[in-house]
Amino acid sequence: MGQLSGGDPSLLRRINSAVVLHALRAADLATLTEITRVTGLSRPTVEGVVEGLIEAGLVVESPAEDGGARRQGRPARKFRFRAEAGHLLGLEIGPHRVAAVLADLDGKVLGSASKSVSAEASADDRLERLRTVVADLLRRAGIARSSLRAVGVGSPGILDADGTVRLSTALPEWTGLQLGERLRRSFKCPVLVENDANAAAVAEHWKGAAADTDDVVFVLAGLSPGAGSLIGGRLHRGYGGAAGEIGALHLLGREVTPETLLSTTGEPLHPLDEQAVAEVFAHALEGDERAQAAVERFIQRLVHDVAALVLALDPELVVVGGWAAGLDGVLEPLHRELERYCLRPPRVALSMLGEASVSTGALRLALDHVEEQLFAVEGTVTARR
Repeated sequence: MGQLSGGDPSLLRRINSAVVLHALRAADLATLTEITRVTGLSRPTVEGVVEGLIEAGLVVESPAEDGGARRQGRPARKFRFRAEAGHLLGLEIGPHRVAAVLADLDGKVLGSASKSVSAEASADDRLERLRTVVADLLRRAGIARSSLRAVGVGSPGILDADGTVRLSTALPEWTGLQLGERLRRSFKCPVLVENDANAAAVAEHWKGAAADTDDVVFVLAGLSPGAGSLIGGRLHRGYGGAAGEIGALHLLGREVTPETLLSTTGEPLHPLDEQAVAEVFAHALEGDERAQAAVERFIQRLVHDVAALVLALDPELVVVGGWAAGLDGVLEPLHRELERYCLRPPRVALSMLGEASVSTGALRLALDHVEEQLFAVEGTVTARR
């Protein structure tokens, strides 16, 4: 049994609190005796910690159940973790929509909402649209804004740790935006801002196609594809936060741009937006040979870009998401290309979460933050009995 001789009593209390809270969260209901057995703490310590957690609003005593047959003596008190004691938001800010998902402290989703937004919208207009979505969602769920414990955000671009956008070509007025600071002023709680492809990778690892795999590349396939990767189950951002920016590979010698790849006229496709691209795909499905050739060129570029990243990271699984995941035949050429170059080609799969992947990953980041605050225990310290 470990002891903290001369240590900070408040640290001991926090450690014991985290141990007990973790045990309660893992069980639907638990008695003091059960908590004592699971945690290894003494009963007086458990009693004191539980009372403190009740005062903090994180634990509640469950009413005794009347099973019909009366028993002698007072029934054992049972307690549960109050997942409703706080709430989390996962937000997506994209070129054509903003979205939000609301959850409790167990990560249970309570509601979601989204609204379309113009690709040309200013930064202020885009953020105002996001605030409207959040306000509507909270109002419908009956949740006060003050109940929010953390907010995760997925956004296109290369981001600093504080949420400042260093570079983003996908959204107008986004480069240089102090996104994290502006959102923290709105929410008055911790805000964690992450690249959208990274957030989607986290989501697929949590609830999607990569749930059983720790070495994953997630491709957010759009006009300028991006990728997020997990190595050993941990998000890999790179030295400058730009890991996975495969959309820039054509700048390193690939002169063929999406505008040229998707052209059916010999002239660059203009304007290059999802509506124009959707028309090319629709014509391809109808049998238009030029459109089919354009789609084939686009898929080949995506395949080559993904192959470059796979060769560098050697993942077990590649998950394809974004709107290009809906293209017929995107997996087969990717698998074929990877077999050509990789000693052990990874498995390839489509996203299981679809357009919800970014907001779901952002929610997971918020949940990770809260879990660290509530449940983390220093690995070098053992709770005192």
